[in-house]
Amino acid sequence: MTIPHHHLVFICTPAIGNLVPAVEFATRLINHDSRFFVTFLSIDIPGTSLVTAYTQSRSSLSPSPNLQFIHFPSLQPPSPNLYHSYVAYLSLIFNSHKPNVKHAISDLQKKLHNSSRIVGIFVDMFTTTFIDVANDLQIPSYLFFASPATFLGLMIHLSKTDHDRFNALIRNSEAEFVLPSYVQSLTVSMLPPTLLTTEDGLFWYGYHGRRYGETKGIVINTFEELEPHALRSLDLDEVPPVYAVGPVVDLGGPGQWQAGEGRLERVVKWLDGQEEGSVVLLSFGSMGSLDEDQVREIAFGLERAGFRFVWVVRQPPKTTIEQPDDYSDLSDVLPEGFLSRTAGQGLVCGWAPQVTILSHRAIGGFVSHCGWNSILESLWFGVPIATWPLYAEQQMNAFEMVKELELAVEIRLDYRKGSKVVTGEELERALRRLMDDNNEVKSRVKRMREKCRVVLVENGSAYNALNSLIEKLTTRTL
Repeated sequence: MTIPHHHLVFICTPAIGNLVPAVEFATRLINHDSRFFVTFLSIDIPGTSLVTAYTQSRSSLSPSPNLQFIHFPSLQPPSPNLYHSYVAYLSLIFNSHKPNVKHAISDLQKKLHNSSRIVGIFVDMFTTTFIDVANDLQIPSYLFFASPATFLGLMIHLSKTDHDRFNALIRNSEAEFVLPSYVQSLTVSMLPPTLLTTEDGLFWYGYHGRRYGETKGIVINTFEELEPHALRSLDLDEVPPVYAVGPVVDLGGPGQWQAGEGRLERVVKWLDGQEEGSVVLLSFGSMGSLDEDQVREIAFGLERAGFRFVWVVRQPPKTTIEQPDDYSDLSDVLPEGFLSRTAGQGLVCGWAPQVTILSHRAIGGFVSHCGWNSILESLWFGVPIATWPLYAEQQMNAFEMVKELELAVEIRLDYRKGSKVVTGEELERALRRLMDDNNEVKSRVKRMREKCRVVLVENGSAYNALNSLIEKLTTRTL
């Protein structure tokens, strides 16, 4: 008897923060139920070399024959007069790829055996235009959401928001913003910069949020024990069934697919010689960088605080679609004599695999941009965060971690490009709170570390959510 196979197609935004958790989730699904085969349709966009390196590595080194990647070359980018925000830029590119995606999925269908079929097309938060392809091919569509339930709540809220009233509200950065997915009210300054600074940000957020409601289910990288209120609020919003399957974390980290092995060995060797929990990691994600004035203030703060540190310093990109790069000479951006004065206290480096460093016993605190993947990594390893958001929904994530969940220490909640510089004194005060062994935040993070593991085993909330999703996917309905 032939065992039926269930095929899934994923189409993700080509950004590390969106793609990596989707691939990790697909891998978990395959490992949980070997009847599943997953194809990722990878859309190349200029300036995303990190994504290209990742997908090429996963294509060649994938441990599972049930996972494959199909690459689409770049198309002509949209005219600059058609968009103001990066979200609009991406959305227009995805729209132009619809014929190619439909052809690829149709071709995949033809190659399947009679016992196999495509049971779902997964889009992500910004690739919802491909729901049209799923509908045309009569294949159920699902949403994989790589950000927290609080941000999903914002996207759905904006899909129902009057644009004129919203634009009037955001003129005052300190105005109260009530969002059902939060217990407390935010201020306008906590909203994503795209909504506050671009003309088409609200339109595209609302567009994608509306389309989420057309899917058969929403798979989200969070779990009930972490975001109970936000997940309950979604039940009241009349959205499709939500499957909280997190935490989905890439425990191997980018050290598997990004160059820098020699640098990592240097960092790990240094960490091996430090006391447990004595080192603070400062890292701002794959797209994070700070200007030279801010870098110098961080240096002053680290010297003043006196804690041991590993500090990842990246050079800001020249355009919004490029990625940060390493400095050719760090002494050009750091205060004179800083490297020699702190030679025994810490390490300053360019890119380094964050998850590998976070997992080291010597790390006791993490100054983070509050990307959701970084937050989940920090909770998985029980390392408390000090919040330094930069872009996207990171200000909202910082607010949730500090004010709603009390799982982080505040440096700033509303920092963004162009903000007033965080002084060395501010950083010093935050680091002293972060590294204080008597800080209740540390205790809460340690308890959440245990919950991260419990939810994934049999009868855990994420384990049960995954089984419910599998039952939905394998039931022959549209």
